[in-house]
Amino acid sequence: MYTAGTAFLEALKEAGVSYIFANLGSDHPAIVESIAEGKANGRGFPAMLTCPNEMVALSAAQGYAQVSGQAQAVIVHVECGTQALGGALHNALRGRVPVLIFAGATPYTQEDELKGSRNEWIQWIQDISDQRGIVRNYVKFDYEFRTGRNIKQVTHRALQLAKSDPMGPVYVVGAREVMEEEVAPVAIDSAQWPAIAPLPLRATDAADIARALANAKRPLIVTSYVGRNPAAVTELTRLCRRTGTAVLEQSPTTMNFPPDDPLYMGNRWSEPSQEPVLAEADVVLVLDSDAPWVPSVSKPTAGAAVFHIDVDPLKDDIPLWYIKAQRVFRADCATALAQINEAVDSLAPGAAAVKERIAHYTSLHDARAAALGKREQPNDAVITPEFFTACLRQHIDANTLILSETITNYPTIANHLRPSNPGHFFLSGGSSLGWNGGAAIGAKLAHPDKTVIALCGDGSYMFSVPSSVHWMARKYQTPFLQIIYNNGGWRSPKMSTLAVHPQGHASRANAIGVEFDPAPDHAAIAAAAGGAWARRIERPDEVEAAIAEALAVVRDEKRCAVLDVRLPHL
Repeated sequence: MYTAGTAFLEALKEAGVSYIFANLGSDHPAIVESIAEGKANGRGFPAMLTCPNEMVALSAAQGYAQVSGQAQAVIVHVECGTQALGGALHNALRGRVPVLIFAGATPYTQEDELKGSRNEWIQWIQDISDQRGIVRNYVKFDYEFRTGRNIKQVTHRALQLAKSDPMGPVYVVGAREVMEEEVAPVAIDSAQWPAIAPLPLRATDAADIARALANAKRPLIVTSYVGRNPAAVTELTRLCRRTGTAVLEQSPTTMNFPPDDPLYMGNRWSEPSQEPVLAEADVVLVLDSDAPWVPSVSKPTAGAAVFHIDVDPLKDDIPLWYIKAQRVFRADCATALAQINEAVDSLAPGAAAVKERIAHYTSLHDARAAALGKREQPNDAVITPEFFTACLRQHIDANTLILSETITNYPTIANHLRPSNPGHFFLSGGSSLGWNGGAAIGAKLAHPDKTVIALCGDGSYMFSVPSSVHWMARKYQTPFLQIIYNNGGWRSPKMSTLAVHPQGHASRANAIGVEFDPAPDHAAIAAAAGGAWARRIERPDEVEAAIAEALAVVRDEKRCAVLDVRLPHL
């Protein structure tokens, strides 16, 4: 039989999906049977990977899509599996990552009226009034398959929406009776379901922005994720060097601008002070950023001209949001930057003015680099995150993918790892912890020839469900190096509390409920679950040898390695 389940899997294949990250349940007999039939008859469906945890499944799909640009699929079990996606769905939404999630729905017949009718007691307790409502705030599109006769068309529409800017997850459900329906095959031309083309600026708007940058005394660009498209990094670098415009990253989730360029002014996160280069800027161009500054502590001066270009400039799904920009544009930044560069061609910015700007920003860049260099010096007593990251930097090459979920050490990674290869450095884009392990599996599946390194805190390591992650990594041969920046607890809530109550009772307490004492043996979890090489390091003189050995295990032995790096306790 050719069923709706077969049509669904065929549509995923047509749309370019390579992997289905699956956590199967009683709602999926049609899918399981269609996969088996497809193998027997050589249909070439996407590979289905068993994921013991839904968070890991969606994180893996997200990681694959982030490094490859290709949307993948996730299958989960009715409303239970949908809820278990939880924070991973938040990350996919905020990271603007295309992924299709399919969940079964409890059967809607109970007396054997149709094939797939209820035959297990759990199908009554899994019946809720609005399963799609669980995720509606977190997806671009939700829909229920109502018949197998148009299941291909609905699947292609869902993925078309997922892959169109602003990209994001989509969610479809199907009851067992629908998925078991026998249907006639439908021919689909996937070329007729493209993502929307990149949106440009109007030529007059590109000219206005080019003129403002060229005539400014202290032009500044602020960005967070323009580097999701490596082509945008090339155009941004060209524009800045021609006009003497500096770049400040705010909570960067990708590599956006070369950190060794003299026009790079560094990165900000939640520092409780005014950013000097933002305060002195007279023209500010915001490119792809959800929060370019935190106005209660740092913002442009009142007289600065602010332009904003973004794939999602209104942030429709963030209720409280504004940055007081004078001009706002919905556009693809790589396309827009190319247009602005073309407009600069006709302006010929004054060489003397550009030289002065570059000299000014170079002095700031060099002073910052010198200060950072001092923090990388070894401390004989403890491993500092700055020292360890500087050591790791010596082992990173152009064939390495870096995934960072180090939370309070986000600035440390940006400042001391200094990722400089476009399309090779990623954060989740969201704030729900646990993305790094599954994402590393997805990244390795997408680029089996590259070395994948996942950096995480001890909290985000535990959130990542390492027992599932490392079981999957061994089963599907996706070795990666996982490095735990272990400071003994959740430092982030402690810092948040102290920022609000710097002299309060919590500031004097020995324990405030964020400590991981006694310390778990993090690396041993990975060794037990997935045969990973595991090592804990506590002294600075152990660092170099441990990093080298761990990378040799990943590259030569083709198995995971976990380094539990003990940092000063929070």
